[in-house]
Amino acid sequence: MNTESLNLNTSRGATTAHVARPDVEASAAVVLIQEWWGINDHIRDLAGRYANEGYLCVAPDLYRGNVAANPDEAAALMKALAIEDGMETIRQAIHTAQAAYQIDRFAITGYCMGGTFALRAACEIAELKAAAPFYGDIPEESVLTQLRVPVLFIAGLRDAWINPEKVNALKEIAAKSNLPIEVVSYDADHAFFNDTRPQVYDAEAAADAWRRVLEFFGKHLR
Repeated sequence: MNTESLNLNTSRGATTAHVARPDVEASAAVVLIQEWWGINDHIRDLAGRYANEGYLCVAPDLYRGNVAANPDEAAALMKALAIEDGMETIRQAIHTAQAAYQIDRFAITGYCMGGTFALRAACEIAELKAAAPFYGDIPEESVLTQLRVPVLFIAGLRDAWINPEKVNALKEIAAKSNLPIEVVSYDADHAFFNDTRPQVYDAEAAADAWRRVLEFFGKHLR
């Protein structure tokens, strides 16, 4: 597995994407969207895990180099990030990776804030083949009903932010509009997948979610 940086240009300023490349040539890519902390060691580790599964993993830096050191900084960075800015950066990451690596099959995943962007991207970005958002917020119904690609939405039953009420609303819209969304909820807290946060990390739930996501991407990125 090799890592490198990909330069991205957007209307709101330049940024980069952290790229993890498998040892063999990849035929499909996973776009990995950061938590509210930024592109930190945890996100780089996750990118490496996807690369070790044979995927090119592209993690665009939505914060343009900023990384939060505490929850207050993370909240401020997330609040300052316009949805349109984040979406443009994700689009640029996909288009730039297409040209640089000659790959045209992309899935997207993300955690916390990244899950919010991953689900919206699945509704708005045509190049995507599948999405696996982890405990991200739900876009307005007018956006969600534009969804055309399969989604595996991962949630925690003890999550106070992306709570069961929000998740149930997602299920209701999906059923009403016949959207290709599968929801899997674990008896776990928000950010249960983050193994650098022992206060919320749930090893059993994280392992099962990882297995499900790999099976899901394997099916839709063939």
